[in-house]
Amino acid sequence: MFRIIRDVEHGARKAALGAALAAATLLASCTGSGLGDYPGYPSTPGGQPVPSGQTIGTGSVRVGMLLPMSGGGSATSIATVFRNTAEFALQDFQGADIQILIKDTGGTAQGGQQAAQAAISEGAELIIGPVFAPAVGGAASVARSSGVPVVAFSSDESVASRGVYLLSFLPRSDVTRVVSYAARQGKRSFAALLPDDTYGAVVEAAFRQDVGRAGARIVSIERYKVQGNDTTDIAAKAASIAANASQIDAVFVPAGNVAPFVAQALSSGGVNLASTRLLGSGQWDTPQVLNAPPLTGAWYPGPDGTGFQAFAERYQSAYGSRPPRNASLAYDATILAAGLVRSAGAARFSERVLTNRDGFLGIDGVFRFDRQGTNERGLAIYEVTGSGSRIIAPAPRSFGAGG
Repeated sequence: MFRIIRDVEHGARKAALGAALAAATLLASCTGSGLGDYPGYPSTPGGQPVPSGQTIGTGSVRVGMLLPMSGGGSATSIATVFRNTAEFALQDFQGADIQILIKDTGGTAQGGQQAAQAAISEGAELIIGPVFAPAVGGAASVARSSGVPVVAFSSDESVASRGVYLLSFLPRSDVTRVVSYAARQGKRSFAALLPDDTYGAVVEAAFRQDVGRAGARIVSIERYKVQGNDTTDIAAKAASIAANASQIDAVFVPAGNVAPFVAQALSSGGVNLASTRLLGSGQWDTPQVLNAPPLTGAWYPGPDGTGFQAFAERYQSAYGSRPPRNASLAYDATILAAGLVRSAGAARFSERVLTNRDGFLGIDGVFRFDRQGTNERGLAIYEVTGSGSRIIAPAPRSFGAGG
């Protein structure tokens, strides 16, 4: 069960975010030690080096936030939003005893390495970010040797490791949630139509594992290649699945950009989509998919959007534009850092605290890290209506709960 940090919850309520936005941390009983002195650097009155560059907050515990500020284009835009979001989070968490040191990665491995080194040399006990996988890898090489944990935003599981935790939405969480839900609804024979790329390989491994765990069977897995706008291969692979339609009662199509076309192709091939359920992933949460009539009745996983909607409205009011969906990651990471400083003392960023099995509660619901650096999230199940979607199975409020 969660032990809520009361003032975080009350601060979020004051900000009209509601209970879904209240961040929670579990108080773990463990020991740890702080960082040592920093010879060779100018010091503040408290004995820490004087930080360079942008900072947020004035607390005694320093946290590095590594962002692609000079990455250009969308990278710089993401960096600006994440920086604003961190500031927002500290405003909601009144009396937070942290100071965030903003460091630029440029979105590269070398930039991540240099940014992490700068943050740690200035006293950072935790690294939040980077955003992109190469920069995460670079930062991890420095942070690991310094014993400083990283809570990163990349969704590339290859950069996760002990002490390098991914807060992002991971493909395996989507697969586990939607397959287990479908199996509980009586779906016993599965097929999958997957992109022939790295993402497809990741979801295929999870799909095979989760179907087996559910005691169901896999009838067919087809992999397709996309050449620009040429959908010939997708159509051929969909036809191959349709040929075995009588043996299949659920088809997993994780890539949202092709889902409407696949649904139409399967239907044209004789698949009765009223009984053979289409299953998707978090990539389906776009107007293109949710408003596509051929996908009506399909199921896909995703976080409860209530908390994010409240946050997004506040952000737009303050900054004049709606934040991207992943902005919640920066909010939750900031609240997590502030909450653990308040609740866990010297052990605040230890592995035992960060990987506690009861996990944490953020904007997007419950989440927890494992010792390998990946995460598990509590997700809802949505049904596509052809004009949006509706929740048919709510997200669990804690781990171990059904849904």
